[in-house]
Amino acid sequence: MRLLKVATCSLNQWAMEFDCNMKNIKESISRAKAAGAAIRLGPELEITGYGCEDHFLERDTITHAWECLKELLVGDWTDGILCSFGMPVMRGAERYNCQVLCLNRKIVMIRPKMWLANGGSCGELRWFTAWKQKEPLLDQFTLPTHVSEALSQNTVPFGHGYIQFLDTAVAAEVCMELFSPVPIHPELALNGVEVFMNASGSSHQVRKMDRRLRTITGATLTRGGVYMYSNHLGCDGGRVFYDGCSCIVVNGDVVAQGLQFSLKDVDLVVAQVDLDKVANLRDSSSSFREQASCKTKVPPVFVPYKLCQSFKLHTSVSSPIKIHYPCPEEEIGMGAACWLWSYLRRSGASGFLLPLSGGVDSSSVAAIVGCMSQLVVKEIANGNEQVKADAIRIGHYIDGQFPTDSKEFAKRIFYTVFMGSENSSADSRRRSGALSEEVGSWHLDVSVDGVVSSLLSLFQTLTGKRLHNKENGGRNVENTALRNIEARTRMAIAFMLASLLPWVHNKPGFYLVLSSTTADEGLCGNLTKYGCSSGDLNPVGSINKLDLRAFLIWAAQNLGYSSLAEIEAARPRAALESIGTNHREQADVGMTDGELSVYGRLRRIFRHGPLSMFKDLCYKWQSTLTPAQIADKVKHFFKYYATNRHKMTVLTPSYLVESYSSEDNRYDQRQFLYNARWPYQFQKIDELVQQLNADGEALATSSEQERVNILPLDRRLSASGVRPTADAFDDAPS
Repeated sequence: MRLLKVATCSLNQWAMEFDCNMKNIKESISRAKAAGAAIRLGPELEITGYGCEDHFLERDTITHAWECLKELLVGDWTDGILCSFGMPVMRGAERYNCQVLCLNRKIVMIRPKMWLANGGSCGELRWFTAWKQKEPLLDQFTLPTHVSEALSQNTVPFGHGYIQFLDTAVAAEVCMELFSPVPIHPELALNGVEVFMNASGSSHQVRKMDRRLRTITGATLTRGGVYMYSNHLGCDGGRVFYDGCSCIVVNGDVVAQGLQFSLKDVDLVVAQVDLDKVANLRDSSSSFREQASCKTKVPPVFVPYKLCQSFKLHTSVSSPIKIHYPCPEEEIGMGAACWLWSYLRRSGASGFLLPLSGGVDSSSVAAIVGCMSQLVVKEIANGNEQVKADAIRIGHYIDGQFPTDSKEFAKRIFYTVFMGSENSSADSRRRSGALSEEVGSWHLDVSVDGVVSSLLSLFQTLTGKRLHNKENGGRNVENTALRNIEARTRMAIAFMLASLLPWVHNKPGFYLVLSSTTADEGLCGNLTKYGCSSGDLNPVGSINKLDLRAFLIWAAQNLGYSSLAEIEAARPRAALESIGTNHREQADVGMTDGELSVYGRLRRIFRHGPLSMFKDLCYKWQSTLTPAQIADKVKHFFKYYATNRHKMTVLTPSYLVESYSSEDNRYDQRQFLYNARWPYQFQKIDELVQQLNADGEALATSSEQERVNILPLDRRLSASGVRPTADAFDDAPS
């Protein structure tokens, strides 16, 4: 038996905070050594943090990364253990995202990333060059002078290769390379590589974990191998949350897995594997042997060193484990809660303030903060000294006290404010108060009528006009203006309270204002610019309304906030409608929550313009709607999307979890000034509707068909050369 103990880790790094990052890296190495591991793998770009963005373009960032690496190498950190460190490297005029493989105070090899992640929340092509050199695959890299002198090493192999030890072969495959159409690891396996190290920077998305693990396990299922996967954990300063889940896979079986949602700074995963099992699987496959005989050769870097242990009695080998897959509702709650804690502990703030209306959106945010408080108390009870120290500082505990009850902790760090008006219902006020009591927040009930009345009086003094809502004979422009005035008044009050309430209660610092606009509201623009959609952070900004409602039901059952069930069941009402009016907010924009979810996925994930969306929905909705009705819905959506796109330029930074988030600049890079009539695109839809109707009339017979425009639509679409491109409800690819 060739026994090899390997360690991979998830680290809670912070972009550009080198001291923090080095502390976590060193702790992970110490714990890996203590466990007897021969290999330690860390996440992608762990030295700098993954989310440095345009800081990667600064030479200082590269310089500091080398300084940190030198510190690791001149000490005893790499003695007796192969360590893979992620950092940016300049080679001439080219900047690469690299894994630097080190052993015994020497750099063995530098592996630049060959396929970069681009799109969505990733934009590596903006900062890095992909390594695509063919001849030679491995080149020589001259180390910076200060590193060279410290290590007595001038050059190091740089490029696509693997490390050949005396007893096994090890190689790197960096993040996106595993998920690309043509991965790197099959070629390496045919060259004899048995251990693969994947340093990743994979952000959390709802329902993504299953796709990720299927890809990782599939990498070694038929071709054999030990696959080590490392990922970031927490929020390193941007909008995404990295959900950890570092794991070790042997021949397609997960033998060790780290935490997905955790407040830890370092989560280490260790496994002992038998490399002979890898060799046996490959030897038993005739197709593997045949393909290995005609493989493309990848150059090795020879290292005269043994990684494996010899067989010993009472030595155990890690066995396959059962994977826990959280439901989407649990992912929403836990992921957003960890994201908020990362911001709170690093921002210098003393807590959060939330305008709590008693509706679905703001109540979801309150539940997430409550979930965060529960996680903090639980982590302290489990002995996490870092979380304990942060909680004592943020909650201003004295005399050795620390949080032991989540509601007590929430009372210290969480304000909720019901900002009602003459149009608010008693039920909304009651639900808001009940939820705040369950979560434990410091709750205030404020009327905005006086402030709104003052603004309306000022307007009347200036113009001689008095605004009226619809019920009192007002026009649409008046009704919209009144809503916006109320929303912007609430925003101003929220920021005032967030900055001054800590002072009132003799607390230092400030509070962060939380907003609660959802992905669907952002998509269609059903929000007030610089109104209630504004804030410092938004934990639900890229979550769709359907998932959010499901989360409320889950939270009512699993977090102990029973009032959420009533909030989810309540019918929303527009703020300026009378209390007795039966009205759904979605009627204001003429689109249901379910429809917005479909439009969002087709527009963002499948890259559909108006015409392509119309074609797809003709297949999806043909049993209930005519082509003309579908065309009207598509036009209606794109009109609202284009008209309100400008609002995305000022949207509160939100937790990116839904793949069709419309947040401007960081996630959805499209212009904000449109011709909202879409004259060319809508004309093409109209022409196709006419063609489909004409084809239907030609195919129909009076005895077989009563509704020409619906029953044979699939035949008419095919005759018109239209093909379905995707299921509108499919998840985005990894």
